[in-house]
Amino acid sequence: MADSTLILAFDTATPHCSIAITSGGVVNGEILASLSVGSGVTHSRRLLGSIELLMQQVSLSLAEVSGIAVGLGPGSFTGLRIGMSTAKGLVHGAAKVLIGVSSLDAIAATINDERLICVLLDARKKEVYGRFYRVHSDGIARPCSEHVVLPPEKLAEQIDEPVVMAGDGVDVYRKVLKEILGKKMAQTDVRYPPAEMVGLLAGEQYRNNSFLDIAAAEPTYVRASDAELSLIRAKR
Repeated sequence: MADSTLILAFDTATPHCSIAITSGGVVNGEILASLSVGSGVTHSRRLLGSIELLMQQVSLSLAEVSGIAVGLGPGSFTGLRIGMSTAKGLVHGAAKVLIGVSSLDAIAATINDERLICVLLDARKKEVYGRFYRVHSDGIARPCSEHVVLPPEKLAEQIDEPVVMAGDGVDVYRKVLKEILGKKMAQTDVRYPPAEMVGLLAGEQYRNNSFLDIAAAEPTYVRASDAELSLIRAKR
């Protein structure tokens, strides 16, 4: 194995919980095992058991992994909190490093296309979480914008060139996106953040010693939660 960096990675930003064990980075890395759990039961009831099952399948213990990687979102506030608290618990218990990866970046990393890439996740409230990407010389899609949350038509109006879209937000708002973008728009079949890419992107960060502070680490929420908005309104 060329790169001995072993990462336990998971993403809980969407209803589909994804878990993987990877070695190395995106360019020359390897996926050792992966597991995807569909919606129906909350992540809090499935995540730890699924991690244990996956570790058993490859005969690894937490002591043998190099770090724990978690999808930072944006996405479901509840899912993100479950993912982050689980990651922090594992990091603390096993004395490992914590690595955070944008859930949108993980989707984009599955795409190798010369066109502009746009990843959209459904943010509810008639909005999407979005980010734009370009594929670099290494064949990996890298961000060329910040995360945003806005109505899908507002995001589509910013696009003036051929674009490849991915994420479940495209399915939810395909009609309005097609009305604005027409033939400029293409779509991949990747709907949810794959933990495999969270792990491989985290492998790159591990080599660069880019770790999160376990005490200060927070998910990428992008917008305030309903509870925070209620508190703000109550103070006015």
